[in-house]
Amino acid sequence: MAWKIGDSRPFHPGNLVRRAVFPILCFGLLLIGGCSVGPKYSKPTTQIPPAYKENADWKAAQPSDQAQKGNWWEIFQDPQLNALEEKLTVSNQSLRAAVDRFREARDVLRETRSSFYPLVTASVSATQNRQSSNKALRGSTSPANYSDLILAGDVSYEADAWGSVRHSVESSRALAQASAADLETIRLSLHAELALDYLTLRGLDAQKQLFDTNVDAFDKALQLTESRFQGGVASREDVDLAATQLEQTRAEDIDITSARDQFEHAVAVLIGQPASSFSLDPAPLPAIPPVPPPGLPSELLERRPDIAEAERRVASANEQIGIARAAFFPTITLGLLGGFEGGRFPNWLTGPSAIWSIGASAAETVFDAGRRRAVSDQAIASYDELIADYQQTVLTSFQQVEDSLSDLRVLDDEAKTQDAAVAAANRALEQSTNRYKGGLDTYLTVITAQSAALANERTAVSLLTRRLTSTVLLVKALGGGWDVSKLPAVD
Repeated sequence: MAWKIGDSRPFHPGNLVRRAVFPILCFGLLLIGGCSVGPKYSKPTTQIPPAYKENADWKAAQPSDQAQKGNWWEIFQDPQLNALEEKLTVSNQSLRAAVDRFREARDVLRETRSSFYPLVTASVSATQNRQSSNKALRGSTSPANYSDLILAGDVSYEADAWGSVRHSVESSRALAQASAADLETIRLSLHAELALDYLTLRGLDAQKQLFDTNVDAFDKALQLTESRFQGGVASREDVDLAATQLEQTRAEDIDITSARDQFEHAVAVLIGQPASSFSLDPAPLPAIPPVPPPGLPSELLERRPDIAEAERRVASANEQIGIARAAFFPTITLGLLGGFEGGRFPNWLTGPSAIWSIGASAAETVFDAGRRRAVSDQAIASYDELIADYQQTVLTSFQQVEDSLSDLRVLDDEAKTQDAAVAAANRALEQSTNRYKGGLDTYLTVITAQSAALANERTAVSLLTRRLTSTVLLVKALGGGWDVSKLPAVD
């Protein structure tokens, strides 16, 4: 008797081997030789300048520069900053959320990879049945009461003949790597934000120290002017000008405290602590660190995690095109069922009670009103969009490096000029004070010199703070020591 797919009959091991294994081997060969209908992925290209425009005066990287590629904030040599950065690594909630998103993307990959394997289910059922007593309906030999015991296992497998599953796995793998790169982008941004807030806070500490010193000096000047007024040497106008200068400087001093509190609260949130239970004692600004060498623009593509993330999303979109194209081909499914069915428990699991069925099916969509074509075109458009996003990310990265290099160069020149201005303002203040004491000038001249000296000293402190924060921005623009080799395989 000829065997056909879907046949079900009593169990005979020899028949099962001859009749079931052969079709399975045939379909296995189909799977092995299955063709992938998606486009082959190639990394998108972008325009890369040969060198940075602002890189003319920077030195080349030295072997010692590699030492700062991990905890890059250590270049500032500030133990308190180092301790805060370490707390951020373990306690920042935004970073924890990014880690969880990466874990989720990795689990999605595991779920997608499961489609490579067959789905196996098992079932057991026991029923007691009673038929009609009307023999004309059921026949004279059929029992009125009978049991039906079934123990069965089912194996089904959708053949990846056109590469749909393979493309899905590669797409999920690329998305998981994009999530890992996004995690590193967030990590870099948070560490940089903490460094910026901390250095700005220390800059405000320096400004407050400057204002505190000037408040003391202006208070002594007011006392001197009042003594001169009582002696008939100074006028009431001089006393009022001195008092105005003192109170105005005190008001600005208080305003600095308010701004400092806000940055202190921001640092607390970054390290995962309530703002009300965190405080930083005043401390001086750290020294200006050596400027990290930017290297070549082509290296930036390997050092920026956001560029790696954009490239991985392009790779995922490329695989989505393959998934859309595979939908134009038939879906091939293999099925195998085996088990036992009997009416009574003693003979339930014996050979004559065995049942099995093996078969295959192929289904093809004949008409969908252009749905698959629309999905395919949508995947292509999404791929093109992500290529444009990738190229824009690269251009923005080059811009950020150039901006930071330019800032550091200009601020260095500006700081030298500002130091000269501070020295000149202090000399002018000393001369005007001496002339006032000698009765040669009015106190208005002293007030003008005091205001100029304070403004120039405050500008000098601000420039120092900006040079420090610009160094942080350059490190961030260069990727903070990360490189694409650290991208996990995620499998």
